[in-house]
This record gives sequence, C-alpha cells and structure tokens, in this order.
Amino acid sequence: MTAMDLATLQHAVIALVVAVAIVAVVRWEVFLVRDISAARDVRYLTKPAWTAVCLICIPIGGILYLFYGRSR
Repeated sequence: MTAMDLATLQHAVIALVVAVAIVAVVRWEVFLVRDISAARDVRYLTKPAWTAVCLICIPIGGILYLFYGRSR
C-alpha cells in the first residue's frame, strides 16, 4: 500500500467511527425522549425539564434521568 492509500483508509475508518457514534447518540436521545414521554410520572423535575436536561447534557443528562428521574 502506498502512503496515499493508507491515508485514505485512515480517513474512511475515522468517518465510519464518527458515523457510528452519531447514530448511537441519536438512538440514545430518542430512547430517552420516548421513555420520558411514555412515563406516567417522573421524579424531582417535570417531564419538559428532564427532556431538556437529557438533550442538553449528553450523555450525563440521560444517565441522571435513568438513575434519579425515572419512576421505579
């Protein structure tokens, strides 16, 4: 392989990793928003507040919601 082929391969791998990460983050956020909207009640904050926390503080907001905001 030449240096140009290796560089192209590295860029392709980086692009694939970034694409997979973006898909994972979008699926995580969709899961959280659907879970919040389907919940009968949530703890500590209102549903819109938990949604905002989850969307603004990725992924910490979602983890906080799952541990503290989600009803048991």
